[in-house]
Amino acid sequence: MGDPTDIDSGESWEDQRSSYDALRERCPVARENNRWVVLRHAEVVAAATDPGTFSSRVTTTRRAIPNSLDGLEHAAYRSVVDRYLTDERVAVEESQCRSHAATIVDALPRGVTVKTIASIGIPYAVRSQSTWLGWPGDLEDQLVAWIGDNHAATRSGSRARMRLVAERFDSIIRQLLDERRGGPAMDVTGELLEDSVDGRPLTDEEIVSILRNWTAGDLGSLATSVGAIVHFLAARPQVQHQMRTLVEAGDVAELTAAVEEILRIDDPFVSNRRVTTWTTELGETTIARGDSVLLNWTAANRDPRVFGDPDRFDPTRNAAANLVFGVGPHVCPGRGLTLMELRVLLEELLGRTARIELAPDRPAVRETPPVGGWARVPIVLG
Repeated sequence: MGDPTDIDSGESWEDQRSSYDALRERCPVARENNRWVVLRHAEVVAAATDPGTFSSRVTTTRRAIPNSLDGLEHAAYRSVVDRYLTDERVAVEESQCRSHAATIVDALPRGVTVKTIASIGIPYAVRSQSTWLGWPGDLEDQLVAWIGDNHAATRSGSRARMRLVAERFDSIIRQLLDERRGGPAMDVTGELLEDSVDGRPLTDEEIVSILRNWTAGDLGSLATSVGAIVHFLAARPQVQHQMRTLVEAGDVAELTAAVEEILRIDDPFVSNRRVTTWTTELGETTIARGDSVLLNWTAANRDPRVFGDPDRFDPTRNAAANLVFGVGPHVCPGRGLTLMELRVLLEELLGRTARIELAPDRPAVRETPPVGGWARVPIVLG
């Protein structure tokens, strides 16, 4: 195939999806700075399902449970996490999510510009996640501010800046744990304080890591997903009409499938890191042992070899190959919770409005790489 294509990391991409689409067709595995970027669906799946070669132990300084673990250690901690995210436990949370969604939508003005992410996505993410975890409501302003700072740090690409923001979030969690220690296990946070792994109690460091994984990433991800879904529906009135029909019919399965398909088309979860444990071949490219690798979900989810026209909305056809929540042993354990949260918000937003339109005077703005999705989605509700 020849030498892999180099990515110009200094290039300004108005829509990184289109740029990744073009790059993927030139080279399934590209080179960016000192790391490899895997772009084609087949190669992304191959790497994600081979943790022996493509390890998740990408750092030795900050262990993320269970994301940065492999093998039996990952399985042990994953079994702990999975206990909190069963279908039965997710179903229990639906009523509180619906209550938050209804309150937020009813408070939105009609006929004037509304900021989707700031006015809908972020407050919904913070309130629904905080209720699930048993965190006090007076943390909302602090968490909202943290989401903004975390996005800014990620956009900057500065590891030092991202570390400082992460440490700030850890301090929030540690304070909550100190306040809850010794109290009744009436919610997720209380349960974690009494939980165990491999027959021993979880350490504070492990609990902080698990809660960080559930919230530090999920707060911003949930809000970003709301932006992607609302923009898609506002830009495609015919799909919005289909969704309104499904809401009226109470078709939970079809609505859930639609949410996942919209996120496939405009996947805001750009990539995950891996490191090779030995020299290997991927997409006719030789990757040396110890090399850093990015699995680009956004590009893989738009591979025409798998999906045909990547922008075609076809939930039934595309469901089996959809990689929004990953694949392999590290597939996202929170998939069910996230899809429920997004489906409930969609039901309340469509059920309590007559139309959603893109604001005529303020264009939507894409996020800056490496962040995916939309930075701003101004809309008008009717």
